[in-house]
Amino acid sequence: MSKCEQCIVRQFNSLKALTKDELVRISGCKTSKLVKKGEVLFEEGEHINGVFCIKDGVCKVSKMSDNGRDQIVHLIKKGDLLGERSLINNETSNLKAIAVNDMEVCFIPKEEIIKDLEKNQNFTMEILKNMALSLKNADNVIVDMAQKTVKQRLAATLLYLDERFLKNSEGAIDVNFSREDIANIIGTATESAIRLLSEFKKNKLISLKGKNITILNPRGLKDISEGF
Repeated sequence: MSKCEQCIVRQFNSLKALTKDELVRISGCKTSKLVKKGEVLFEEGEHINGVFCIKDGVCKVSKMSDNGRDQIVHLIKKGDLLGERSLINNETSNLKAIAVNDMEVCFIPKEEIIKDLEKNQNFTMEILKNMALSLKNADNVIVDMAQKTVKQRLAATLLYLDERFLKNSEGAIDVNFSREDIANIIGTATESAIRLLSEFKKNKLISLKGKNITILNPRGLKDISEGF
């Protein structure tokens, strides 16, 4: 099990603002675990009581809608923190997190990390900045869902995935999202997502090979996402 003060991953999230002594103390109380693809990190209605630091892998964070379909609201990857809101309030989670691929995560209990929120202003500001960014992104999602067509949302989502995730040796996005996952990101039926992906492939905007998606024409996708 790696020590927090020696872990490169913390440089990508709010933990970078902790002092070495604070990191040493957290390292002594955290727990590390492997999460298999498809396993749940936490459910809606569950008390998280701490934060997850993603050491490797990707998870989807979703909310169940009234019609029984999951709406994916966040994609969390290596270097991200998950569960920061549990540090601020005592409410149960209104979201569910599921591993998209095999993950390695560290869990830091709330009672330990809250001490650093109280004493380290730099850390507090980093947490608040990340939460403000999450709210900004949520605002953008709300506007996109209300004003953009499904086709526009798919184009924007593909560009987002291409920007946010690494590529494999063939240039494809290095996370195999299912067609259902993509549908649940853009808020449509799986059949509609499949039809639009096929249309994008036909128009040489993307290539599809199994679950692998490669972006061929980012400019074309950007034009579609902006309604041109």
